[in-house]
Amino acid sequence: SFAYFTIKDRLPQILTRVIDTLHRHKNEFFEEHGEKGVEAEKRAISFLSKLRNELQTDKPVTPLEDELPDAALWNQYLDYQRNLSNGNGEPSWFQSPWLYVECYMYRRIHAALAQNPPIDNFDVFKEGKAQNFFESQEAVIALCTYFQELLKNIKDLDEKQLQEELFKLLQVSLWGNKCDLSFSAGEGSSQKSSPLQSLENMIPYILVNDMEKLWSLLVNTKKINAEKSNIRVDIILDNAGFELVSDLVLADFLLSSKLADEVHFHGKSMPWYVSDTTKHDFNWTIKQLQSANHMWMSRCGINWEGNLKKGVWVYSDHMFWTLPHDFSSMAEVAPDLYADLQKSNLLLFKGDLNYRKLTGDRKWEYTVPFHQALNKFHPAPLCSVRTLKSDTQVGLKPGQGEKIQASEPEWMVSGKYGVVQFDAAV
Repeated sequence: SFAYFTIKDRLPQILTRVIDTLHRHKNEFFEEHGEKGVEAEKRAISFLSKLRNELQTDKPVTPLEDELPDAALWNQYLDYQRNLSNGNGEPSWFQSPWLYVECYMYRRIHAALAQNPPIDNFDVFKEGKAQNFFESQEAVIALCTYFQELLKNIKDLDEKQLQEELFKLLQVSLWGNKCDLSFSAGEGSSQKSSPLQSLENMIPYILVNDMEKLWSLLVNTKKINAEKSNIRVDIILDNAGFELVSDLVLADFLLSSKLADEVHFHGKSMPWYVSDTTKHDFNWTIKQLQSANHMWMSRCGINWEGNLKKGVWVYSDHMFWTLPHDFSSMAEVAPDLYADLQKSNLLLFKGDLNYRKLTGDRKWEYTVPFHQALNKFHPAPLCSVRTLKSDTQVGLKPGQGEKIQASEPEWMVSGKYGVVQFDAAV
């Protein structure tokens, strides 16, 4: 299966890259921290080499031995996996759910550094994320320019025109999700050209297109809430780099068009799946735009810094986003996060990993309704904006999946197809 290929081939490649990154930074660690830095680097590398060996030889998954705040939850989850196997041996790298062991690998990478001060805050994926951002420069300029031009007359747009612009920026955010470094095992995957040019041609590749439903929800919420409370949209982020910029533009559009009064962003509390957004990536991206020597890029950066200062944009991370649990157990495992999401009028879940966690990463029949696959996870109306990079997909029309499968066996994992899939949470 694709899962087996991922664990067998892609994950060891990622670990090899992480080890190589630490090697390359040896001098920097020495300059900053002296011998202590070099010793810490050696220990981290030895920990990661051992991890790679466990993975490649299909050893049992072992409990976490660190003192980090989420360790107990991870170890409880391992017990849960042991109980699932009905005495068929210990959960091991090739004999366990893909989602679980993949998350577990990233958590172990985090432990390798977190347990080895003074290099405990080093993000082994930071360079790749920065490179993705700089290589996507032309696309970022095109998007910021388009958006700043749009803002000049946003007050004069009628409802139909606003809807068109929302759909455009949603699609840019959708296809921005192609730029995923864990998918290419860290190889370059930047957005080279302006995505706005090709949107029309990409429509047929959106397998479930619920953009109309999103629009109705936002417009109706605005009408109902005309006088009273704030309209809040939450974006559960995926990749840094170009995708993050496209998410920030979408968020700015929601505010500027008065479709939302505040936007809450949710990132990862540790480096995750190579290119996922952390707080550092989020702030770094806005700083890069601010200081760019391109007028419209820097205008975006300045405005976005302002949104954060005014509190109309809020960034947060929660330990739950980097646990192996699917979202149907959020209310039980992270009731505080679930309660926070319940305050939202719309949750936008970006990317493939969020989709896998929304649907329990099961091999569903293609026609199973999205609502059913969510398994009672309904804190608020939600929408998945995702390009397909793993073999789980629900909510298709009868025969739709089979038809594509006949001509494109790799359709579910190539990133060529996407969904904007909505659930009203009733």
